[in-house]
Amino acid sequence: MPAEHEPEPGAVPEPARTPAPTRAAASAAPRPVPSWARKGDGDGADPGSADADEADGAKSRRFPSVTRDTARPEGGGRAAPGDAPAPARQWPMLAVLAATAAGLLITAVGHARGGCLLIGIAMIAGSLMRRLLPSVGMLAVRSRFTDMVTYGLLGVAITLLALVMEPKPWLDVPFLETAVRFTVR
Repeated sequence: MPAEHEPEPGAVPEPARTPAPTRAAASAAPRPVPSWARKGDGDGADPGSADADEADGAKSRRFPSVTRDTARPEGGGRAAPGDAPAPARQWPMLAVLAATAAGLLITAVGHARGGCLLIGIAMIAGSLMRRLLPSVGMLAVRSRFTDMVTYGLLGVAITLLALVMEPKPWLDVPFLETAVRFTVR
């Protein structure tokens, strides 16, 4: 009977070989869920939050060199608890949309100044909500600063245009008449 192969004294044992994963096995592996898509209320207590990463031993807060998903804008979480109905969770966006729709309806009926004022005030209110509320749902589109500036500038511009609207403007801007006369008339 042949003797089994015994390692020589002083020899290093050979490591066990594992088969390389196949392409099918690699594609069947579960993909990581982006942090913004994980279950949670967006309050930082979910498993994908920075606090959980630090608890897991993450050492760097740097952005990855390769982007794998899109981050949700800050304040983009629900404006109400997750068990609330959808309209209650998105009340800031619905309030701005309702006021804008009412302004468009008022404009269509024949009161252009009043409708444009309502639209401008709705945009300014959206800017204020974006600044003051910690979570505004779908009203958060970009970063907080960009949303505030965008909504605020559009709201102020629409409101000012409604105030200087002819006939009988409510706001008299002295250089506006000269600029209009020089460019249009």
